[in-house]
Amino acid sequence: MYLNANKSILRKMLTSSIVTVLLGLCAVGLVISLFAKDYIVNSKSNEMIRQAKQVNLAIQDQIVPNDRFKEQLRFFDQAFDARIWIFDLNGNIVATSSKDEVNVGKAVSKEVINQVLNGEPIVWNQSEGFKEGMLSIAVPWGKDNDVYGGIVLHSPLKGMNETIGQLRETILWVTLLGIFFSFGVSFYLSWSISRPIQQIDKAAAKIAIGDYSERIQIDSKDEIGELATTINHMMDQLGRVDLEKRQLNQMRHDFLANVSHELRTPLTAMRGFLEALQDGLIEEGARDKYYEIMYNETIHMNRLVDDITDLMKLENKEIDLVWLSVDVQAMLAKLAFKFQPEAELRGTVIHCLMDENAPQAHADPDRLEQILNNLIKNAVKFTENGTIELKAMAVPSEGCVLITVTDTGIGISPEDQGLIWERFFKVDRGRTVKHKGSSGLGLAIVRELVELHGGSIRVRSELGVGSTFEVRIPLSDSRSSAQPLVSLVG
Repeated sequence: MYLNANKSILRKMLTSSIVTVLLGLCAVGLVISLFAKDYIVNSKSNEMIRQAKQVNLAIQDQIVPNDRFKEQLRFFDQAFDARIWIFDLNGNIVATSSKDEVNVGKAVSKEVINQVLNGEPIVWNQSEGFKEGMLSIAVPWGKDNDVYGGIVLHSPLKGMNETIGQLRETILWVTLLGIFFSFGVSFYLSWSISRPIQQIDKAAAKIAIGDYSERIQIDSKDEIGELATTINHMMDQLGRVDLEKRQLNQMRHDFLANVSHELRTPLTAMRGFLEALQDGLIEEGARDKYYEIMYNETIHMNRLVDDITDLMKLENKEIDLVWLSVDVQAMLAKLAFKFQPEAELRGTVIHCLMDENAPQAHADPDRLEQILNNLIKNAVKFTENGTIELKAMAVPSEGCVLITVTDTGIGISPEDQGLIWERFFKVDRGRTVKHKGSSGLGLAIVRELVELHGGSIRVRSELGVGSTFEVRIPLSDSRSSAQPLVSLVG
C-alpha cells in the first residue's frame, strides 16, 4: 500500500509539472509571436517609467544632490539594473548612478527637456555616451507642482532584439528541457517526501511495540521536519514516562518488600513468644522479660507505621507547614538536654555551641524539631565514648540558617553517603554494631521535610572519624516580624 501511494504521488507530480510547463511555454510563445518587439519594448518602457517614478518618490525632497542622494541612485541602479541621470531645469546633468560620473555637467536634448518640463514622460533610444544601445525614458523630477528637472533611466537593449529573433527557434528546445527538468524536480520532490515518511513509519512501528529509542534523522525545516521533531520529542517524553513508570513500579515493589520484612520480623518474634507462653514453656519468673520484649516490638511497629504515614504525606504534598520565626539555638539546647542521659550511657558528651546573636529560622517549629531530633538521635546511636557538637549560625549572604550536627562516631563509607536518603536504607558497612529499632525511614523523612521548607541538607563523613550533617533552613526576615517568636527551652 505504501509503494502504491508513492507511485501515485510521483505520477501526479510528474503529470502536473509537465502540463504546467507545456501550457506556460505555449502561452509565452503565442504572446511573443503576436506582439514581438513592440510588446517587449512597450512593457519594458512602462516598467522603467514606474521605476523612474519610484526614484522620484525617494529623492523628491532633496533638491541639492549630496552623498545620500547619490547613494540612493546607486541603490536603484543595482535594484533596477538601469543607469540613472538627474538633470536640472536647464537640462544639465547634475548627478548619475555611476561612480565615475563622466556625464555630470553634460546636457540632455532640448526635446527631452521640453517634454519632461511639461510633465510628460518620454521614451527614446540612447547610444551616445554608452558602449551599447540603451532604451531610455525620462520623467519629471519634483514634488507636487514644483519641478526641479528630470530623471532619466537607461536600460540596455542588448539581447532584446536577439531574444525576439531567436525566440521561435528556441521554444522547442526550451519545451523539451522544461519537460526533462520538471521530471527531475518531480522525482526529487517525491523522493524527499517519501524518505522521511519511511522514517516516520519506522518510528511509529517502534512506538507501537513500546520501543522509544528510535529517532528520526531529518534536517529539513518544512512541515515534515517539524513533524519529525514533534515525534522525536514525543518519543523522548514517552521514554521518560515509561522509565518513570518502571522506576515507580520497582519502588512500589521494593517498598512493599521492605515493609513486609520490617513487619514480619517483629510479628514472627511475638508469635513465637506467645506460642511459648501459651504452651507453658516459659517459667513464671521470666515472663515479664518476654512481655517487655513484645511490648518493645509493638512500639517499633507503631513507629514504623508512623514513619511510613509521614513519608507518604510528604511525598504526596499533604503536609501544610505553620510558618513561624523559630529560635534555633533554643531548640538545639532543648534537644541536647533531652538526649544527654542516653548519650551519657554510651560515654558520649553533647556540646551545644551558643552564639550571642541567636539565629531565627523561618520554619514550622514542630517539623524543624522533627528534623533535628532525627539527626541528633542518629548521632547518639552511632557514637560511643565520643562527642556530639550542635551549632547554628546565620548566613545572611545565602539567606539561611546553617545548622550542623557533628559527631565523632563510626562514620559512613563514601559509597553509602549517597544512599542514606533512600527509604529503608540502613547503613551497615563500616559499622561494628547493627542497631535495632530503626525503620530506615528517618533520613528519608528528614530530607523531604528540609526540602519542604525550601532548604537543603548534605553530609560529610569519614569512616572511623565521624559525620557532619549540614542543614540549611531559610533565615527569618521582616515577613515574620509580626509573627510570634517560638523559643523552645526544655
